[in-house]
Amino acid sequence: MEEWETKKLGEIATFSKGKGISKSDIEENGIIECIRYGELYTHYREVINEIKSKTNVNPSTLVLSEKNDVIIPASGETTIDIATASCVLKSGIALGGDLNIIKTNINGIFLSYYLNSKKKMEIANLAQGISVVHLYSSQLASLSLSLPKLNEQNRISSFLALIDERIQTQNKIIEQLETLIKGLCQNLANNKQWEKQYLRNILTERKETNKDNLPIFSVSVSKGVINQIEYLGRSFASKNTTNYNVVHFGDVVYTKSPTGEFPYGIIKQSFISENVAVSPLYGVYEPKNVCIGNILHYYFNSPINANNYLHSLVQKGAKNTINITNQRFLDNTIFLPTDEKEVENIASLLNNIDQKTQTEEAILTQFENQKKYLLNQMFV
Repeated sequence: MEEWETKKLGEIATFSKGKGISKSDIEENGIIECIRYGELYTHYREVINEIKSKTNVNPSTLVLSEKNDVIIPASGETTIDIATASCVLKSGIALGGDLNIIKTNINGIFLSYYLNSKKKMEIANLAQGISVVHLYSSQLASLSLSLPKLNEQNRISSFLALIDERIQTQNKIIEQLETLIKGLCQNLANNKQWEKQYLRNILTERKETNKDNLPIFSVSVSKGVINQIEYLGRSFASKNTTNYNVVHFGDVVYTKSPTGEFPYGIIKQSFISENVAVSPLYGVYEPKNVCIGNILHYYFNSPINANNYLHSLVQKGAKNTINITNQRFLDNTIFLPTDEKEVENIASLLNNIDQKTQTEEAILTQFENQKKYLLNQMFV
């Protein structure tokens, strides 16, 4: 590799600012594509080639991009957030207020990746402020960069942009699978052709306690039944766990603890092959068969379904705490198929989609790790 040259960003770039485009200026049928600074945090990555927003603001009052411009927020909530650079690949895009615009003859994509990786902490340290932090062009100009020749910049940026494109595609695949399974779960809730059934006729409370010193597991919204140390970094179990509840493969576990979108607790099936133990505060239930447990697992993945089922069961305790006893948990109904073959087919479909999602998420992680590794290797 050719020797890289060290230069200040101020030596190879000029700086300007965008002009205010308010949220009320955004029009679905606008004629001018525009970028607002908040979108750099939520929507865009290092390369911007498709524009999210449009406006009908008079063009004469706007600041318009030139191809290869690099934009970075001029203000933000945290110093790390503000160190977010993106290269605009289209000319004529309206650039909103609170954006620093960097114009340079070097490859803008290369510069964006460089600023977002090797220079991220340095930029964060330059930002000033407490409740709102600010980043000025004079501070950006002081950054020292190590730069290869332009042809090398082009090769590096093309390769990284290709990986990012694959990451975006992978995210879309996962979103589509998640949307599909959410839709199927909602259909489960609304299928009035099925029979309304009490959970007490489908589930039986398992009252087995942890006499064999089994590993302690927790239950999370995203990971389901998972090893407590693996998930939380350490064990929060009592020294004596003999009163903890045993969970077998296929059991349904109800946590009772309010969590985010699940104010009455979360309900998950265990896919752990061996027996494990969970807090005595959790309810553990053996399903009539594993497949019906599968359907309940995916049905209750929906916050709407879980909250609708649990809300009417809540009994307020003396301190206004949520109190649903293990037995009372079974005292409500949902619509479920009664035909065993139909139960098996639905469970199989839901499991296949879930496994496909997990596979695609693993591929996404590989691409993200590859990008991180390459960024560390490429920018010296």
